[in-house]
Amino acid sequence: MTTNPAVPAQQQDLADPAFWQQPPAARLAAFARLRALDGPRYFAEGRGRGHWALVRHADVQEASRNPKVFASAPGVTTPEPARWVRALFGDSMVNLDGADHARLRKIVQRAFTPRLLAAAEADIHAVAARIVDDVLDRRPEEFVEAVASRLPLEVICNMMGIPEHYRPEIADRVNHASENIGVERGLADRLRIPGRGLRALARMQRMVAGIGRERRRNPSDDLISALVCADVDGQALGARQLGAFFSLLMVAGVETTRNAITHGLSLLTDHPDQRELLLSDFEGYADGAVDEMIRHSTPIIQFRRTVTAEHTLGGHLFRPGDKVVLYYASANRDEAVFPDPDAFDITRSPNPHLGFGGGGPHFCLGAHLARVEMKALFRELLTRPRGLRAVGLPDLAGSNFDNRVRSLRFAFEH
Repeated sequence: MTTNPAVPAQQQDLADPAFWQQPPAARLAAFARLRALDGPRYFAEGRGRGHWALVRHADVQEASRNPKVFASAPGVTTPEPARWVRALFGDSMVNLDGADHARLRKIVQRAFTPRLLAAAEADIHAVAARIVDDVLDRRPEEFVEAVASRLPLEVICNMMGIPEHYRPEIADRVNHASENIGVERGLADRLRIPGRGLRALARMQRMVAGIGRERRRNPSDDLISALVCADVDGQALGARQLGAFFSLLMVAGVETTRNAITHGLSLLTDHPDQRELLLSDFEGYADGAVDEMIRHSTPIIQFRRTVTAEHTLGGHLFRPGDKVVLYYASANRDEAVFPDPDAFDITRSPNPHLGFGGGGPHFCLGAHLARVEMKALFRELLTRPRGLRAVGLPDLAGSNFDNRVRSLRFAFEH
């Protein structure tokens, strides 16, 4: 396949860390060029390895819904988790397929009872109001730490039943575990930082394992109790499984929602007409606004799959062992599905974005709660502080995995 000779090679190479350090507009333009090709393109990753990039909405969706051919095991991240890491920490649900995945997902789904979900929704509204109370009182200037991170962290900790005295350490561990995922680093950092991230995960998992042991003895009305005392075909989550699930919930649930919220404020600041439209009828437009924020920002940029059998997709014959990457960030800008895809339009309908995955068994379990969190927080942020706005551009991490925002300044009139 050909590339555009007018564009430097590293600016088109999805496997080159330099690609992800470019401005978002340049990356999106590269994805548009890839979507215009006659099939998936291969990107070498070194040592004879590489991946095929699925960049069209239809291809990402088809691969997502065919897990027997496009398997999540041995891992969905780039690079894939080492065997010793999986042995030590257990396999996260996102890295499992077939019966193993179905069994774990069934246990988790059974734990999310209607009563627990109703309590979580009520708590979301209370936490959102409390955060904005604090903003109005303290007038912080940095949005990620003061607002966007707090809501999903507090909601998940409340839902799980994490005691208050553990929460500051958990927040710190989450940041250490995820701060460099998908980010290019120098040699010294590559040797040092993975150890710090794994230590953070280990401490977080030991902490929740201890809480799980206590809840088995003295169950409470929280998610950890429901998970460790579950009886799904005689199964409940063991200590390592609980730790792996909690890590997934913390890193995925907190990070993705906080990034979507932060990008959402930036988008509403950059598009005052859409902000005014939302404020003209918040309840009428909020659901569409939340989905458009997620589509436009795409918090998870990509997930990896491993091909298990010969299969033709997008005009290409894939063979067993091939590595495929599903680029949600590109699929969510596919011109064949989204007219004027770079526009931020809260009235966009339909909006079949893949911000929560492309369907199939790995569709995000937390999609509903994430939408409720975003809607509740923006209701408070837009109707209470006057003139709330982002100040300057978000400081992006340059990750090839998630659309992470390190910081964003913000201000309001009063």
